[in-house]
Amino acid sequence: MTDTKNHSSGGVTGSPEGRVFQPGSFAELAEAVELAFDYRGDVTVSLISGESVSGYLFNRQVSGPDSYLEVFPSDGSAARNIRYDQIATIAFTGEDTATGKSWEAWIAKKAPERRAEVERVAAEARIRGIL
Repeated sequence: MTDTKNHSSGGVTGSPEGRVFQPGSFAELAEAVELAFDYRGDVTVSLISGESVSGYLFNRQVSGPDSYLEVFPSDGSAARNIRYDQIATIAFTGEDTATGKSWEAWIAKKAPERRAEVERVAAEARIRGIL
Protein backbone atom coordinates (compact mmCIF):
# COMPACT_ATOMS: atom_id res chain seq x y z
CA MET A 1 0.00 0.00 0.00
CA THR A 2 1.43 3.39 -0.89
CA ASP A 3 1.48 5.80 2.04
CA THR A 4 2.42 9.28 0.86
CA LYS A 5 3.58 10.46 4.29
CA ASN A 6 5.04 7.43 6.05
CA HIS A 7 7.39 5.49 3.80
CA SER A 8 8.62 3.09 6.48
CA SER A 9 8.29 -0.59 5.75
CA GLY A 10 7.13 -1.26 9.30
CA GLY A 11 3.59 -0.13 8.57
CA VAL A 12 1.64 2.69 10.16
CA THR A 13 2.77 3.78 13.60
CA GLY A 14 1.05 6.41 15.71
CA SER A 15 -1.80 8.39 14.27
CA PRO A 16 -2.36 8.19 10.50
CA GLU A 17 -3.43 11.86 10.52
CA GLY A 18 -2.29 13.58 7.32
CA ARG A 19 -1.50 10.37 5.49
CA VAL A 20 -2.90 9.29 2.14
CA PHE A 21 -3.16 5.60 1.28
CA GLN A 22 -3.34 4.39 -2.30
CA PRO A 23 -4.00 0.66 -1.94
CA GLY A 24 -2.55 -1.66 -4.56
CA SER A 25 -4.67 -4.71 -3.71
CA PHE A 26 -7.89 -5.71 -1.99
CA ALA A 27 -5.94 -6.72 1.14
CA GLU A 28 -4.24 -3.31 1.29
CA LEU A 29 -7.57 -1.56 0.77
CA ALA A 30 -9.14 -3.61 3.57
CA GLU A 31 -6.21 -2.65 5.82
CA ALA A 32 -6.59 1.05 4.95
CA VAL A 33 -10.35 0.88 5.61
CA GLU A 34 -9.70 -0.72 9.02
CA LEU A 35 -7.30 2.12 9.86
CA ALA A 36 -9.94 4.63 8.74
CA PHE A 37 -12.62 2.87 10.78
CA ASP A 38 -10.46 3.10 13.92
CA TYR A 39 -9.50 6.72 13.18
CA ARG A 40 -11.13 9.39 15.38
CA GLY A 41 -11.27 12.06 12.70
CA ASP A 42 -12.62 12.63 9.22
CA VAL A 43 -11.26 10.84 6.18
CA THR A 44 -11.48 11.73 2.51
CA VAL A 45 -12.30 8.85 0.22
CA SER A 46 -11.35 9.55 -3.41
CA LEU A 47 -13.27 7.45 -5.89
CA ILE A 48 -12.04 6.17 -9.24
CA SER A 49 -14.74 8.37 -10.83
CA GLY A 50 -12.85 11.44 -9.57
CA GLU A 51 -15.40 12.26 -6.85
CA SER A 52 -14.24 12.76 -3.26
CA VAL A 53 -16.29 12.17 -0.12
CA SER A 54 -15.06 13.66 3.16
CA GLY A 55 -16.53 12.62 6.47
CA TYR A 56 -16.54 10.16 9.33
CA LEU A 57 -16.28 6.48 8.40
CA PHE A 58 -18.73 4.77 10.76
CA ASN A 59 -19.21 1.30 9.28
CA ARG A 60 -17.65 -1.19 6.91
CA GLN A 61 -18.58 -4.62 5.64
CA VAL A 62 -15.90 -6.88 4.19
CA SER A 63 -17.48 -9.58 2.06
CA GLY A 64 -15.32 -10.08 -1.01
CA PRO A 65 -16.51 -8.23 -4.12
CA ASP A 66 -19.54 -6.86 -2.27
CA SER A 67 -17.44 -5.08 0.38
CA TYR A 68 -18.40 -1.51 1.22
CA LEU A 69 -17.92 1.25 3.75
CA GLU A 70 -20.30 3.89 5.07
CA VAL A 71 -19.44 7.54 5.67
CA PHE A 72 -21.29 10.41 7.34
CA PRO A 73 -20.29 13.24 4.97
CA SER A 74 -18.95 16.34 6.72
CA ASP A 75 -21.30 18.53 4.63
CA GLY A 76 -24.26 17.10 6.57
CA SER A 77 -25.76 15.18 3.66
CA ALA A 78 -27.13 11.66 4.06
CA ALA A 79 -24.78 8.79 4.88
CA ARG A 80 -22.97 7.38 1.85
CA ASN A 81 -22.42 3.72 1.05
CA ILE A 82 -19.22 3.29 -0.99
CA ARG A 83 -18.16 -0.01 -2.55
CA TYR A 84 -14.51 -0.97 -2.09
CA ASP A 85 -14.05 -1.42 -5.84
CA GLN A 86 -14.87 2.29 -6.33
CA ILE A 87 -12.12 3.55 -3.97
CA ALA A 88 -8.89 5.03 -5.36
CA THR A 89 -7.39 6.53 -2.18
CA ILE A 90 -8.17 7.09 1.48
CA ALA A 91 -6.75 10.25 3.08
CA PHE A 92 -6.79 10.92 6.81
CA THR A 93 -7.69 14.59 6.47
CA GLY A 94 -9.42 15.43 9.75
CA GLU A 95 -7.78 16.02 13.11
CA ASP A 96 -7.30 12.84 15.12
CA THR A 97 -9.18 13.91 18.24
CA ALA A 98 -7.54 11.21 20.36
CA THR A 99 -3.89 12.00 19.57
CA GLY A 100 -1.93 12.27 22.79
CA LYS A 101 -4.88 11.12 24.86
CA SER A 102 -3.52 7.80 26.03
CA TRP A 103 -4.42 6.15 29.31
CA GLU A 104 -1.08 7.29 30.74
CA ALA A 105 -1.77 10.91 29.78
CA TRP A 106 -5.21 10.71 31.39
CA ILE A 107 -3.75 9.27 34.62
CA ALA A 108 -1.08 12.00 34.73
CA LYS A 109 -3.75 14.66 34.29
CA LYS A 110 -6.16 13.17 36.83
CA ALA A 111 -3.63 12.24 39.56
CA PRO A 112 -3.44 15.76 41.10
CA GLU A 113 -7.25 16.02 41.02
CA ARG A 114 -7.58 12.66 42.78
CA ARG A 115 -5.01 13.63 45.44
CA ALA A 116 -6.89 16.90 46.09
CA GLU A 117 -10.15 14.98 46.43
CA VAL A 118 -8.58 12.54 48.91
CA GLU A 119 -7.24 15.45 50.97
CA ARG A 120 -10.63 17.19 50.92
CA VAL A 121 -12.48 14.05 52.05
CA ALA A 122 -9.86 13.37 54.75
CA ALA A 123 -10.20 16.96 56.05
CA GLU A 124 -13.99 16.60 56.22
CA ALA A 125 -13.60 13.28 58.03
CA ARG A 126 -11.26 14.89 60.60
CA ILE A 127 -13.76 17.71 61.19
CA ARG A 128 -16.49 15.15 61.83
CA GLY A 129 -14.21 13.20 64.15
CA ILE A 130 -14.15 10.12 61.93
CA LEU A 131 -10.35 10.28 61.46
